[in-house]
Amino acid sequence: MRLLLGFILILCPLYAADPAVSSLPEILEQNRLLLAQVRAQQQTINELSSKMVELGKVSERHERALASRPERGEAAAPAPRSAGGDRELRVSAEAGLAFFNTGSLGQFPKAEFRVDDAMLTFEAPVVRNTYFFADLRLLSREASSERPDIGELYVDFEDVSANWGQPGLMSLRVGRLNIPFGEEYLVRNPLANPLISHSLTDFWGVDEGVEIYGKAGPFQYVLALQNGGHSKLRDFNADKAIVGRLSWSPLAWLSLSGSAMRTGEVSAAAGTDVYAELWIGNNGWFKGVVAPVFAGTFWVNLWQAEATARWREGHLGLAVGAADYGDNDRRGDNSRHLRFGSVEAVHYFDKRIFGAARQSWINVPRGYPLAGWGPMATYFTGTVLTADIRRTSVGIGYRFGPPLVLKFEYAWESRLKTTSAQRENGNLLGLELGLKL
Repeated sequence: MRLLLGFILILCPLYAADPAVSSLPEILEQNRLLLAQVRAQQQTINELSSKMVELGKVSERHERALASRPERGEAAAPAPRSAGGDRELRVSAEAGLAFFNTGSLGQFPKAEFRVDDAMLTFEAPVVRNTYFFADLRLLSREASSERPDIGELYVDFEDVSANWGQPGLMSLRVGRLNIPFGEEYLVRNPLANPLISHSLTDFWGVDEGVEIYGKAGPFQYVLALQNGGHSKLRDFNADKAIVGRLSWSPLAWLSLSGSAMRTGEVSAAAGTDVYAELWIGNNGWFKGVVAPVFAGTFWVNLWQAEATARWREGHLGLAVGAADYGDNDRRGDNSRHLRFGSVEAVHYFDKRIFGAARQSWINVPRGYPLAGWGPMATYFTGTVLTADIRRTSVGIGYRFGPPLVLKFEYAWESRLKTTSAQRENGNLLGLELGLKL
């Protein structure tokens, strides 16, 4: 015991002389400062993580409506609101640089170079989970003039149902919106479309209205109430278009969907809507089959069912449907029954080289204005009605990367008119470079 006490007495002066012990208050102060710095850094990390989560919505929103096909692309989502409260604006551009030749009887008889489906998109956040989106169509393939045209323009209220404890059940869009009929409109752009041409039905359109979308259990849905007519300035008939699509993936490799639409009554007289807003026939809208003086309004009810099987290197898709046309002509029955469909296959031979083929058709026993690759003045605005039209397209492509693809296509088109028992044949030779910035 005495030996232990003596050892302690010897060490005490040495311990007291240790500069580290003498600066213990300084060490404690340094630790306090370091702890404060770590906390500040953690707060910065948390803020950056929150921003990254918001930025992640760009990809999520980019793919949300396109989940049924991996190749599909849609406009990217808006950038998140900055920490300082300023709104960030996201701008993107997409276009195809193309060469088209349809022969003397088609739309491109002079073997022409052209800019195809050039578009600018603008996106910005408004408040939390609320975004503004607009796209400017600089030059679409179907344009009849060189002037730009407004496409979609809407406010997107994301995940409204989360406010009552049902996240993902319902979101809301208000403004000018894509008509959510079928799924091909999601892949019409030069990058997402595996071919250069579209199917003969090629259902698409942009119309003013409101839309809800979301997910309920294994199902995804879109439901829209829209004007129905072609005019951007007014709606000339109080009857509205109702459109809906329901999607389901019962297996990891299989997706199913069904769409239904009623255009509502559309005013056909000059100076009014003239056309319904929904596109059909690859180069025209639904329209009346007789002069407006005899039928001032018309309407169309239609449905389509789709199934897509996917594998790692590609997919196989099938779409079938029907439409019924009617009008208010008191002189007689102008009704039309349209049957239509398409089959599409895509296969990647490696990560860059792919092949694609599509067969599509529209059958209307009593005839309807369907242009296809034919001249608009003859087959759409003219008096020639088509009873049956079919198109076979084959192509090959090389994908340099997600924002750049080169495609080649040859397509055969066969038409039967109501005034002739002999088919007319046409074709398309196309080469296109699609890019996105």
